[in-house]
Amino acid sequence: MADTVRMGVVGAGSISVRGLLPHLSQPDLADRVVLGAVCDPVPGRADAAADKFGVGQAFTAYEDLLAHGDVDAVTIASPIGLHYEQGKLALRAGKHVHFNKTMTVTVAEATELIELAAANDLRIVASPGEMLRPHHVRTRELIRDGAIGTLSWVSCGAAFGTYHEDESVRGGNDVLSNIDPSWYFRKPGGGPLYDMTVYALHSVTGILGPARRVTAMSGVRIPVRGDVQTEADDNTVILIDFGDNLFCVATGTAAGGMRGGFGGAYYGTAGTIDGLLLNDEPFDFPGRNPAELSPRGPGNQALLPHVTGVHREIEEQHVYEDVMQLVDWVRDGKPSIVTAEHARHVIDIIESAYRASATGQTQDLTTTF
Repeated sequence: MADTVRMGVVGAGSISVRGLLPHLSQPDLADRVVLGAVCDPVPGRADAAADKFGVGQAFTAYEDLLAHGDVDAVTIASPIGLHYEQGKLALRAGKHVHFNKTMTVTVAEATELIELAAANDLRIVASPGEMLRPHHVRTRELIRDGAIGTLSWVSCGAAFGTYHEDESVRGGNDVLSNIDPSWYFRKPGGGPLYDMTVYALHSVTGILGPARRVTAMSGVRIPVRGDVQTEADDNTVILIDFGDNLFCVATGTAAGGMRGGFGGAYYGTAGTIDGLLLNDEPFDFPGRNPAELSPRGPGNQALLPHVTGVHREIEEQHVYEDVMQLVDWVRDGKPSIVTAEHARHVIDIIESAYRASATGQTQDLTTTF
């Protein structure tokens, strides 16, 4: 139990300067969160972030933050390929951890972190917490209750487009606005599956439960982005088997969108659920306010429990929400539903999809949640 959680922010890149630091530095959190430290390897970036957002300490080296930072927990906002090693170091240093998606790139890495946290009585919250959204919970109930008859199949997914190249923190003239997006296109951890389709996979598995097996086709469609050679697959289509001949088509592509997007579209013998619509009409759920919702919008983040007041005006509300899940867990002892086990199962789907594409063989999943 703790009155306030002293938080360290690992990485002062795009997600941090647009979302994490602006949210966590707000006065309404002063009784719950203290921004204790920030680190980033780019010279001057951690200092600039600390000055702008009132962070207590700034470090260039992550190991220095763990050794000398006045923090109880860290939010790891570095490139995905670094999450496993940095998470392991944090847990060994006795810190609770929030992982920005995706927690790791392999099931074995995720399992090691889960076991390490348990052995040291530490908490892990692993983004994205899609089942915190009340419309996803209601979608699960509607399907269970037969509102669309017998569910037949599901579509979901995401596409890179030029999103990362076009973010507001690219191409500026200072260390907080000229952040390099190259890692999104490189291994390990790059590509739209780990970065974007992960949301859709958390939603669909949260609504339907664990999947059983996958097959896929995958490769690089855009070989060069700017002056960056694309290493990580940027064009993947996955077929997911949930058992009893219930299938989901999930995409992580270079461009274009799949119906259902991050939340999924659910096709039954008596109708369809797509976003906040049941057979093209809005359905009710706790907190629904038609004036501020988009029927097929990207998440309707104002519905998340901690996204109130000024936090509705700051980007990346869902990431802030997941950090606050960890804060509440540490302060109050109440576990979050945003679990590392769920994150590991989604990683299993992604890792197995790449293996299926490489081998031409359907892969049985080895995890559940």
